[in-house]
Amino acid sequence: MPPVPEARLDTIRKLLAKAERAGTPDEAEIYTDKAVQMMARHGVDEAVLAATGGDRRADPIGRVRIPVDDPYSGAKARLLGWTAAALRCRWVMHDHRNGRVGAVTLFGHRSDTERAELLYTSLLLQISAQVAGVRPPHPGESVAAFRRSWIFGFASRIHQRLTEAEQAAVAEAEQAAVAEAGDRRGGAAGPSVELVLADRGDRVDRAYAEEFGALPRARRPQVSGSGHRHGAAAADRADLGGPAVTGRAPARITPR
Repeated sequence: MPPVPEARLDTIRKLLAKAERAGTPDEAEIYTDKAVQMMARHGVDEAVLAATGGDRRADPIGRVRIPVDDPYSGAKARLLGWTAAALRCRWVMHDHRNGRVGAVTLFGHRSDTERAELLYTSLLLQISAQVAGVRPPHPGESVAAFRRSWIFGFASRIHQRLTEAEQAAVAEAEQAAVAEAGDRRGGAAGPSVELVLADRGDRVDRAYAEEFGALPRARRPQVSGSGHRHGAAAADRADLGGPAVTGRAPARITPR
């Protein structure tokens, strides 16, 4: 496999920037699918390249701590964490009190944490532009509760979309690997993409356990507003950028 071009990341950044500046949801959606597909394939290519290139130090496991600001810091933290989980990272919330979160640490391979941070930054700009204009349809409902539940709905649907993009990228890469092996007329096939990703996930899990130990799971967030489905609908129009969940990145809270 040839080196993953840096130009691809530049293109993804430009697509995300166009979505952030889009005048309408439909215009933003034009850039969404392309960015999602490119970032998903980029993640798979980086993983396979690191596994077959013989030098895992090219994509080391590490951490990055990202501050989360109010308002709605608890919901924003889940957006970041669920996005990172979809990109095969583990995540930890810090200063989690009374529904607020001070920061989130992402833990995973550098290529995955970089993609998660890039995508979260874009999504945060998109929700900030939209959530200020949404109000509950029911008289008497708290605007803050509605907007908080809107962000949770947005984050949940983003996670689902990224999962679907990742699965498609893995399937495409597997098919390409089989075709390439066939073109070599009986030459040995490279490692299975799914096995490469599983091995990377196992190494992240082991490193995470050594770094953080056994942290308690975060409680399922209690969301009282009715904005969940409205936020999920907005997420269908959002510009993403990447891959999926392997189911191994539960929300966790650091000890206080």
